[in-house]
Amino acid sequence: MAPIRIVVAKPGLDGHDRGAKVIARALRDAGMEVIYTGLHQTPDQIVETAIQEDADIIGLSVLSGAHMTLFRKLMELLADRDAADIVVFGGGIIPEEDISLLTEIGVARIFTPGTKTQDVVSWVNDTMATA
Repeated sequence: MAPIRIVVAKPGLDGHDRGAKVIARALRDAGMEVIYTGLHQTPDQIVETAIQEDADIIGLSVLSGAHMTLFRKLMELLADRDAADIVVFGGGIIPEEDISLLTEIGVARIFTPGTKTQDVVSWVNDTMATA
């Protein structure tokens, strides 16, 4: 079985990427192929990277407060590009009341500050095993 291919991205103007790098490292250490896009990516760039890299899953780290706009645009672009089968999850400072709205638009999971990296790794493995 091929390793899980995951794009980890930092959309928008947020300049803090320590959490994204920690998650990317944990996923890589768990045997996944991780493509880290770096800072200041647009939803278009993230979707393009995911398609070019034949990603199974996209993880977004959003701390800027623009999560609703960024996730909504990303989900629309995936649908427009016939890539809605790519699973999307996220993490960051996202208010509890917004999490259900994000799942309604197709985001598979949101992780909040304090989540253990092993919990993210386990969730990705479990999700991809049933995808």
